Amino acid sequence: MDSQLLLPISPIAPISNGDGGQMDRKGGWKSAIFIIFVEMAERFSYYGVAGNLITYLTTVLGQPTATAARNVNTFLGVSALFPIIGAFLADSYIGRFKTIVVSTTVYILGLVMLVVASTAALRRHSALFFVALYTVSVGEGGHKPCVQTFAADQFGDDLPAEKEAKSSFFNWWYLGILVGTTLAILVVVYVEDYVGWTVGYGMLAAVTVLALAVFLVGSRTYAREAPVGSPFTRVAHVVVAAISKHGLLEERDGRGVWYGDDKSGGGSDRERLWTRSLARTNQFRFLDKATIIDDTDACSEKRNPWRLCSVSQVEEVKLLLRLIPIWLSCLTFAAVIAQESTFFIKQGATLDRSLGSFHFPPASFQVVTSATILVSVALYDLLLVPAARNLTGLPSGITVLQRIGVGLFFSTVTMAVAGVLETKRLRVAAENGLLDSPTATLPMTIWWLAPQYILTGLSDVFTVVGLQELFYDQMPVQMRSTGAALYLSVVGVGNFISGVLITIFQGITAKSGHQWLVDNLNRSHLNYFYWLLACLGAVNFCIYVYAAKAFVYKKMEAAAKV
Repeated sequence: MDSQLLLPISPIAPISNGDGGQMDRKGGWKSAIFIIFVEMAERFSYYGVAGNLITYLTTVLGQPTATAARNVNTFLGVSALFPIIGAFLADSYIGRFKTIVVSTTVYILGLVMLVVASTAALRRHSALFFVALYTVSVGEGGHKPCVQTFAADQFGDDLPAEKEAKSSFFNWWYLGILVGTTLAILVVVYVEDYVGWTVGYGMLAAVTVLALAVFLVGSRTYAREAPVGSPFTRVAHVVVAAISKHGLLEERDGRGVWYGDDKSGGGSDRERLWTRSLARTNQFRFLDKATIIDDTDACSEKRNPWRLCSVSQVEEVKLLLRLIPIWLSCLTFAAVIAQESTFFIKQGATLDRSLGSFHFPPASFQVVTSATILVSVALYDLLLVPAARNLTGLPSGITVLQRIGVGLFFSTVTMAVAGVLETKRLRVAAENGLLDSPTATLPMTIWWLAPQYILTGLSDVFTVVGLQELFYDQMPVQMRSTGAALYLSVVGVGNFISGVLITIFQGITAKSGHQWLVDNLNRSHLNYFYWLLACLGAVNFCIYVYAAKAFVYKKMEAAAKV
């Protein structure tokens, strides 16, 4: 990889400071590194809670395994959906910088409440714990959609070097996230299991306070953009205007698009107004009717935004519509990776987790996934991208959609392999007469589960980073926080789908007399559940390939029109 991508690059072109003026020589790597560090700290805190949550729910609150898994899925899902609200507030009213500051403060409040709820005197009061837990979710909702977009905004789009740096940024951003996550899994989870939950949560609160302070220290170096109004209102304008003019017909000639009213029999040239179509795209052309000037518009002194929209505004809505099939076809992937925070950990709890005389918590084995991602992201940028770039000529080596597709394939393989390894674990339990001893440690090392963790990491490297870049790059500039929220909502809805699948198949299998997922994992059929997810993933992959082939990149269209 070019060394320029690893070092601070030259200052970016002037960027709006949000106050109507120009912000010279702000942003670039010198600002992005500050924000990457803050995100590392935030991920450290978040995974210190989420990475070991199922252990707290089953051991401290005494919840059944299936119930605890659903509660973990719900927490992860809510945490990934709240960013839609945070993005709306940031893009419409507050701005990204202020949203990050306010939401991080709420985040700290939630962590302090977790410290209080986990004390011995209050540990059995689950209501207080869940209030604290979802306060963290609220803070996450403002922080998560804004911080990555705010960091990427530090790079301009005018210079080729900065475009290349921005593409590389998403890899190194994710690398920073994984450093924070890995430290949480190795350090915080161990403290929670072997020292105390109160001490562990206290560490998280302290680190988040430090992160907020670091973020504020770098505030004068940041390039900022002012909020531009509600993106959802702009979308509604286009939809309502297009519907209100659904009776208009379009006729094409070589110069542009002519529009007539089907009730008027076409009308004369003077009565039929036309607009040039060179700036338009060919998808979702029914929305183009929102740009037609009819008699009512022509007689109005002031444009009614609910009746007449600009071409650029219509194209923004088309960008959103193009992303919907991709969004839908990635939900199964999110349901697959949700298993790492739930049943993967419960599997590991039954296996030998010793390294010599050292005994580590089952949740800490998630470090295998983190290590896989840490190594793979670096190799991806250093080796795969340059090699692919020589073949394809693309600056990124492969397209974003190709990257996502590879990750979806790996996620399907992950569940198939996990099912095989769970079958192996059940066989060991049966051969040693431990089927009815759920708390016994099986004579089988946890390293048998390494393949499913490694495959999870590989699927993350391709799909998660790809989704981040897609929902940033292909969104309208003023809706990029919303784009980040939509990417996160994939994870949120996927976690809810995982919880719903657990509920459905618990109900169905209960009718046969033996539920698939019971507290005694040695008597469960977790392997069947994994294989079911593999089948769903395979079907979903085929749907994704079809959706990806139909997708048209925003920048490719622009280039084609030049």
